[in-house]
Amino acid sequence: MSTTLGMRFVPTVGIVSVNRLAVVLLLALQVFAAQPGAPNPLAAPLRELQSGQINFLHTTDTHGWHAGHLLEASFSADWGDYVDFAQHLKDKLEAQGRDLLIVDTGDRIEGNGLYDASEPKGLFTFDIFREQHMDVICSGNHELYQQNSSENEYLITAPAYPNSYIASNLDIRDPRTGEFVPLAARYKKFTTREQGIRIMAFGFLYNFDRNYNNTIVQRVEKTIQEEWFQQAIRDPDIDLFVVAGHSAIRSQEFDMIFEKIRSVRKNTPIQFFGGHYHIRDYRKFDNNAYGLASGRFMETIGFQSIDGLPSNSTQMTSPTFFRRYIDNNLYSLYHHSGHDSSTFHSDRGENITRAIHEARQALDLDQTFGCSAKDLWMSRAPYPSKNSIFSWLDEQVFPGIVNDTQRGDKPRLVISNTGAIRFDIFKGAFTKDSTFIICPFTSGFHYIKDVPYNRAKKLIKLLNGGGEIFEEVDSTLALSRLEPVRQKGILQDIIVSETVDPAPLFAQGGHEMRVPTDVALIPGYTTIDDAGNDGDDTIHSPISFYRVPNCIQSLINPQAVDLETENVDVVFNEFIQPWILVGLKFLGLEYTDDDVAKYMPDENMTTMIAKWVSLNWPDDC
Repeated sequence: MSTTLGMRFVPTVGIVSVNRLAVVLLLALQVFAAQPGAPNPLAAPLRELQSGQINFLHTTDTHGWHAGHLLEASFSADWGDYVDFAQHLKDKLEAQGRDLLIVDTGDRIEGNGLYDASEPKGLFTFDIFREQHMDVICSGNHELYQQNSSENEYLITAPAYPNSYIASNLDIRDPRTGEFVPLAARYKKFTTREQGIRIMAFGFLYNFDRNYNNTIVQRVEKTIQEEWFQQAIRDPDIDLFVVAGHSAIRSQEFDMIFEKIRSVRKNTPIQFFGGHYHIRDYRKFDNNAYGLASGRFMETIGFQSIDGLPSNSTQMTSPTFFRRYIDNNLYSLYHHSGHDSSTFHSDRGENITRAIHEARQALDLDQTFGCSAKDLWMSRAPYPSKNSIFSWLDEQVFPGIVNDTQRGDKPRLVISNTGAIRFDIFKGAFTKDSTFIICPFTSGFHYIKDVPYNRAKKLIKLLNGGGEIFEEVDSTLALSRLEPVRQKGILQDIIVSETVDPAPLFAQGGHEMRVPTDVALIPGYTTIDDAGNDGDDTIHSPISFYRVPNCIQSLINPQAVDLETENVDVVFNEFIQPWILVGLKFLGLEYTDDDVAKYMPDENMTTMIAKWVSLNWPDDC
């Protein structure tokens, strides 16, 4: 392997300026895919960025997708391209006397072969990620599920950002001393270089309760009562609060933080950056406080600007907030940076791109297990249907592969939450990378043996509609935790196809320009949030999404017994065990964790899907 991996990348000195594109509307612009084999982005009408005194780029829930999307043109730029884009935009804004800050709000791991396929996990991604400068960074919940991943966060990522990593409510047991210590600083106070804006920044994690026992996530409501936080929000020399958090921006945790700050600072502007729900969203807390969520999987680079802040000791004016969701492809990045293919790519960015490619080669991520004859969708096809990935699972994969030989041909009711699946399957090669993209979780299957079928068969109805039953037992057992996170409040959440204004507006040079009605728009994000429906940088045609159940099930080998009078094994993925036990209790069956055993202990959903594909799909595309 080339020595590029593991080396520090050397940035190019100087940037060649080019004239900014006046109108970006289906131009024949030559672009180059970031990773070999990735599709070239398609030309599309773009809305402009509106810069302010202070500007932010935000990523969240990247989950190892540093190579970008190798099968989707709209999101095909990679981490090297993002590094170049951030630098170009920073240079451009600083030349105007404006500031640009870079923010990441966690869940950087688990969900892509680039992270998951290496041994140890993240062998290449830590070096790749930290080539991007960060001004504010915090942890997500995925960093904390395992001891090794949380220790990597403490020993690798936090030290890479000694002045930027913030852990307001997160402690870790130091593996060297055995003592619990803050994972990083509780807050950060700093002044921006160009505008002199005085910022107090925090970094929170939502009230996560499934972390490994080497970490402590203190509840947000307790943290904001602590003396250090009370002093920080009372600091008189603050022009802007920045709350970075791995939390939905429409969450109780952010509500509590907002209310606590507002209880002592009635008008000071607050900018929240959230995540966790994998959606594009923008929330207005009040006239001086907004929150931005910037999608998932390196599909979206969030842009936020604020104007009207006190600058260089000037008096406070009424601030204005602006957001934009940038599709992560070179067409968008070239335009917003004011560059093209001849000037955009630096030695630094190209070295990062090369390192990603070499890491993918080293991990053999293009190894093909089989070829799908069609697209299988999580929510772009109804369930059940022939194009639903969940119908494929419960009708073909589970019956074909979920069988513990120690239980023989015992009839089994196999239940999985739909949230165990993270992405669609596209027509074509199903690769080693695909297995981690579709289902990155390492937890396996558990089972309870010999459960009366006439009661067990009622579980699925409870799991898909009996929310109050579970939450009365334990408030953490909300059924919403079982389903995939959906884009809420936008056209994608509508069950049937919708149409939008055929002539949407986008800003162009200080005025609005109408897109011709005969332009064929690319299907994609059509976000509606608290600021309206013009947040997406690329004007798309909407995609119809369908709601899916919380859980699916398969009844396997039912002919072996009289189901109405006999028993079955109830098999389920490990994550949903608390719901299974509560549901069975409601049905009059008293089981505890002691009654649960591992099922197919050497397998998990990821390995089983890969095995089924290799056995059932042709390996030559």
